[in-house]
Formats: sequence, C-alpha cells, structure tokens
Amino acid sequence: MAQQYPEWIWQNGEIKPWKEATTHVMSHALHYGSSVFEGIRSYVTPEGAAIFRLTDHLKRLYQSAKIYDMVLPYSQDQLASACREVMRKNGQTAAYLRPVAYRGLGGFGLSAETPIDVAVASWPMGPYLGPEALEVGINACVSSWQRFAPNTIPAGAKAGGNYLSGQLIAREARRLGFGEGIALAANGLLSEGAGENLFLMFDGVLHTTPASASILTGITRDTLKVLAREDGLEVIERDIPREYLYLADEILMCGTAAEITPIREIDGKQIGSGKAGRITRRLQELYFGLFNGKTQDKWGWLEPV
Repeated sequence: MAQQYPEWIWQNGEIKPWKEATTHVMSHALHYGSSVFEGIRSYVTPEGAAIFRLTDHLKRLYQSAKIYDMVLPYSQDQLASACREVMRKNGQTAAYLRPVAYRGLGGFGLSAETPIDVAVASWPMGPYLGPEALEVGINACVSSWQRFAPNTIPAGAKAGGNYLSGQLIAREARRLGFGEGIALAANGLLSEGAGENLFLMFDGVLHTTPASASILTGITRDTLKVLAREDGLEVIERDIPREYLYLADEILMCGTAAEITPIREIDGKQIGSGKAGRITRRLQELYFGLFNGKTQDKWGWLEPV
C-alpha cells in the first residue's frame, strides 16, 4: 500500500504543501549526512492534544546542532510554534513530529559553508515496532554490527549520519526474522537498540547502560528513570556485559517511536516468563498514564498544542 503523506509541512519559516518541500540533490546533507533532528509525539489527553516534552526535545536539537557547528536560523520558541502550527494545519491531535535541520546547497567540500535549512513535519504514527509489540513484546537479536567508538562520531548528538549504524542493525535484524536488533559498544559491552534505549530488570531493580556506552541518552529513557524513582523503584546506570541480556528477569526497549516495548526473547533465549513482566507493565501504566490522566504530570512535560 502506498504511503499516505500529510497535506502540509513547515519549511524555512512557512507552511507549504508537502510536495513543495524540496531541497537540491547536491545539498550537503544528502551527501555527507549533515543533519540533526528530533522525533516527538503528541498525544490526546483529557485536557486536549499535548506535545510530550517538546521543550526538552528542541533543547536537544540545538545541542546536537552545536556539536556540529550548525547555527540554526530560528529560535527554539519559533520552532515550538512551527510544531504546533503544522499540527493544526494538518488537523492532527495524536501525531509524530519531526523537526530537522540540515546543511543545504552551498559549497561541495566536507567543511563547506552552506545555508542551514529547517523543516518540521507531522504525521500519524502507531506503535513503531508493530501493532502488537506494546502488548506481547518482540523477539530481538544481538547485531553483528557494533556502535561507533568514543571520540569517533558523537553518539550524544541526534544526527542523521548516526542512523546509518541504526539502519545496519535494524535491517540485519529484520532480515534474520527478528523484531529489532541490539548493538554492543566498541568495548564489547551492551549499548542500545537500533534506535531505542534499554532497561534490564534484576530482582526488582532497573539497570540501563550509561552515556559512555555510545548511546543517545533518550528523553523517553529519562522519563522512565524519573517515573520509576517516583514510584519507589531503584534505577542504576552501569556497564552491562552481553550475557546479562539472557539472565535478566525482564527487558524493555524505549524511545519516542517505540514507546515502552517489552522484549520477550533475545537470540532465541526466552527472557523471564517470555512476556511483559510486572515492572514493565507498571512502567507502561505510569508512562501512558501521563496521557490518559492517571499519572500526574508534576514536571510540566505535557505542552498543549
């Protein structure tokens, strides 16, 4: 079935028809991966449509741009307004938002000066890893592809070029019949999923890999840390050897797209009971409770459209 695109998009300061949001084939970003972006979800709440942690996402966008010496020609407030504007123009309430900034057409060298183009798209998105993933979980595999080593490519930036790594991991997993791939860091210890962070549960304690494991320190990951601790659960960030994947009581993947997805099996080895465990279910309840009103938003994470 052909992809259905929304009617409108925001690009370089104005709303325009989707088909008119074009860039030149010789743009720097197309050849060298010089873009930074965010993935943000909007949910329908009892108080109306709200964008989840919009301010935090846009703050990270500007941090990513800073790492790559990209000066964005719009303020954070202007991009926040653009996110709301494109959703309203498309008549959306629940949506996935994609702000992206990239080096456009200019010089042709790696360090060439170019204009910085900016766009914001919004479209409907269901569960990223499949319609049943949130409920029954997925089977995953440890990829043969490792994450990049420290001081090579900055994993802390959400840059387009970084996702070449994620593509290799995800496509290998799909080719082998798995729902998602898991990467090791350059030191052979656990890193993250193709595009998701990981939490492992041992004896009622949550364990997650640190920033030094070549991960993007995700905003959903941060949300779960806050919610878990608020609920009385202990959260530990530490290096984790690969084999501990097979010994965990529960494992979940999390991210804006993946939300809170249980992992029931890794490399053919059953995780825990082979289904979402008690802590995973509790974290799902707390997370989605932010949007249905059952979890109090003490942190101002829900930003009205």
